[in-house]
Amino acid sequence: MSTTHDTRMHALQARKIAGALGAELTGLDLAEGLDATQASQVREALLEHQVIFIRNQDLTPRQFMRFAEAMGEPIEYPFVSGIEGYPCIIEVKKLEHERVNFGGVWHSDTTYLEEPPMGSMLLAREIPPYGGDTLFANQYLAYETLSAEMKRIVDPLIGISSSAQADVSKTREDRIKSDGKSDKAQQFTAEHPVVRTHPETGRKALYVNAAHTAGFKGMTDAESKPLLQFLFQHQVKPEFTCRFAWEANSIAFWDNRCTQHNPVNDYHGFRRVMQRITLKGDRPR
Repeated sequence: MSTTHDTRMHALQARKIAGALGAELTGLDLAEGLDATQASQVREALLEHQVIFIRNQDLTPRQFMRFAEAMGEPIEYPFVSGIEGYPCIIEVKKLEHERVNFGGVWHSDTTYLEEPPMGSMLLAREIPPYGGDTLFANQYLAYETLSAEMKRIVDPLIGISSSAQADVSKTREDRIKSDGKSDKAQQFTAEHPVVRTHPETGRKALYVNAAHTAGFKGMTDAESKPLLQFLFQHQVKPEFTCRFAWEANSIAFWDNRCTQHNPVNDYHGFRRVMQRITLKGDRPR
């Protein structure tokens, strides 16, 4: 991928970081903003690679928001308040004394909403001296590698997602205590296809996750659990994943419709502070 449409920029290049998904983009200065051609190329890179990474972007909150607005429609996160002046930018942080990290389990973002986000982006502000990488998993591959018989089983199923799932609830407790919205104590539940069709690529992706999917519509918990456990293990096989090592001022932007992610909690005693923007999505189909 390259462009010669803007003399301010070096050619935009995408370099894959793993076989399954993920690419680093170079030749961008987001502080200066993107023209329409560049914005289109970044979105194309996201659709092709599912998660994209851009390093060396020392952005103000306004510049970060401007990048997000070029990619979609920023929305507020349901449980955590935004930073001052920017309700759509939340801090994702683990402090020196904390042992549990925010979202520290494989998941797709907020699938308990009727319209889960199309994507999310993180900007690294402070990183630990080591550790704190983020893993991503390709859910197209997770679906495509199922046997024909298993596809026949899961294709018609509806998954029930809940914000009260214990595994992920505990990973945001510290942030809700410090930055939580006092009016957002309610729980969210939504029903979505277990196999969703990406609205832009037309490809099918597995759309359950260990953090939020509580069961299948019409099945008992006892019936749902064995199949869910198989899918949860299958969908994050190492060959479906990539791993991103953060540096300060790095950005990760992932397509929530066809990926999962998992921040690795291996940096106890150190601070890690990120800023996150979530982009509006549509109802999975």
